[in-house]
Amino acid sequence: MLVENCFPRDTRVRNEAYTLAENGFRVTVIGLRDPGEPAREVVNGVTVYRIARLTVFRKVPQTPKSLFGSLLNKLRIVTGYCAEYAYFTVGCLALSFYVAVREGFDVIHAHNPPDTLFVIAAIHKLFGKKFVFDHHDLSPELYQSRYKVADGVVLRGLGILEYLSLKMADVVIATNESYRAIEIARGGVDPKRVFIVRNGPNLGRVRLVEPDQALKNKGRTILGYLGAMNPQDGVDYLLRALGYLARDLGRTDFYCVVIGDGDSLGDLKSLAIDLGIADRVWFTGWIPDEDLLRYVSTVDICLDPNPSSPLNDVSTWIKVMEYMALSKPVVSFGLKETRITAADAAVYATPNDEAEFARAIARLMDDPAERVRMGEIGRARIQNQLGWHVTSENLVSAYARLFPGARSERTKHESRLVKS
Repeated sequence: MLVENCFPRDTRVRNEAYTLAENGFRVTVIGLRDPGEPAREVVNGVTVYRIARLTVFRKVPQTPKSLFGSLLNKLRIVTGYCAEYAYFTVGCLALSFYVAVREGFDVIHAHNPPDTLFVIAAIHKLFGKKFVFDHHDLSPELYQSRYKVADGVVLRGLGILEYLSLKMADVVIATNESYRAIEIARGGVDPKRVFIVRNGPNLGRVRLVEPDQALKNKGRTILGYLGAMNPQDGVDYLLRALGYLARDLGRTDFYCVVIGDGDSLGDLKSLAIDLGIADRVWFTGWIPDEDLLRYVSTVDICLDPNPSSPLNDVSTWIKVMEYMALSKPVVSFGLKETRITAADAAVYATPNDEAEFARAIARLMDDPAERVRMGEIGRARIQNQLGWHVTSENLVSAYARLFPGARSERTKHESRLVKS
């Protein structure tokens, strides 16, 4: 498995790697290394090789004061991405040969972005290896949503890389029906080669624990956000909604914990100060799972502020399902895939309408019984339909297509139990 992220921090990759290992596959992950992490270790039966992280420039959209400033910022962004993606791709290629010699493997399983990892698969396919393309993000739509562009060389280049990744793959893994439809229509992929593996939470990890008393004492109603904080993630919409909640609706009986990290974290902290709500918002940064679960278990209302955009309109968010797994009511913008996921476990505001988002929060703040009802609906959906124990079955089916003669260790074990 190749992933330009940290393992086992990346939830989806962790779930997939552990599931495949449980089903008899020997799994090796090549990912990024944060300070203090070993270059190689074995985590829960999965061998992990880590490449030191390279960051070239700060790649967030800005509002420059001149045409020259605008061009310079675009140049920094494109140069940064090209350098980092090339560095990671070359590092993965080198390590993949090392793993091939030392341990051997049969499949390259690439998680995008970047969409350049098909190059590694193409080389190894010459030696009979198979390629699984795990389509986390629609890279053209991600670029459009992050940088507000409609066309251009970069956008067309991303489209070509996506097309080559899809065409090269023996199996494509999609996160939802919207992605699957795009892969078939835009990538020309045989529908039989596309498997939907939704980002279902692992109920063995995502569970209610004792609330954090210090956080609980911060306000009458505790609000919470969990996830990435990049320009496309909409945490700025969340902060402006909280500003409206306090200023225009006169609600000061809340405190919001914002859990996660990302390129926009510094700007978001400054925005909270500008909005006059810095004393009512706590940015925790990245924190260990035990702290995360304790804080989210304390939260009364969970927030999903992803605004409408080419990417967000068709994407599924793991944070929404983790909220639901913890029996938390959700306030979200009414995006297509979010509605499919959460159904009646969420209250929906008109996309990108921060004032309506704030009013939805206020209504739930005043209705504890409705919060309980919505939480129960969400928990039931995860237990019966959307939990990883259900959605992971398609991952196993995808690998069964790659190796139709093989049977998983779990299946063999169950067969022995039946015979005995």
